[in-house]
Amino acid sequence: MDEAAIIRQAQKGDVAAYNRLVLQYQSLVYNVVYRIMGEPQGAEDMTQEAFISAYQALNRFRGGNFKAWLLRIATNACYDELRRHKRRPQSSLDELTEENDSFAFLRSPEEGPEGQQVRLEMMRAIEHCLDDLPDDQRVTAVLRDIEGYDYNEIADITSSSLGTVKSRLSRARSKLRDCLQGFMELLPAEYRLQTN
Repeated sequence: MDEAAIIRQAQKGDVAAYNRLVLQYQSLVYNVVYRIMGEPQGAEDMTQEAFISAYQALNRFRGGNFKAWLLRIATNACYDELRRHKRRPQSSLDELTEENDSFAFLRSPEEGPEGQQVRLEMMRAIEHCLDDLPDDQRVTAVLRDIEGYDYNEIADITSSSLGTVKSRLSRARSKLRDCLQGFMELLPAEYRLQTN
């Protein structure tokens, strides 16, 4: 059965059909929410909140990209929670690299203890710089540079215009670049800005 048919069944009150959608998207939603919230318990809570909110709003879904619609609900739930607590999310890239394939490129079976320590310090530096970004820029950077969504998908997920997405991403990357220059000794030579 295709996704549109499953959604139609769920809209008619078929809980089993909705559970199929949850199973299909729970890892994706959790990964995005985890990177926004920065800690497992908050990510679990917001993931659950997103699926409950999506179920309650399912009759308002009028077709289109269900994944983007669901991620918009999830990111809005995260924004609401962050505003409610007025706190900066604390993420752990150590946990991200162990639990998520998105960071598999940071793991190397050949690295020794010194290489592993440098990698961990670099992840902490990235974590520090991500934490310093405004929420909207962090979400955009995570969706594009970690999750790999294209600009149009991010615009749909964040309910922003394409220009806003590009602007946020440009500012986020600029701030990340500037921040990471403070950790120049950890950066591979090809990523260091040359100063004359």
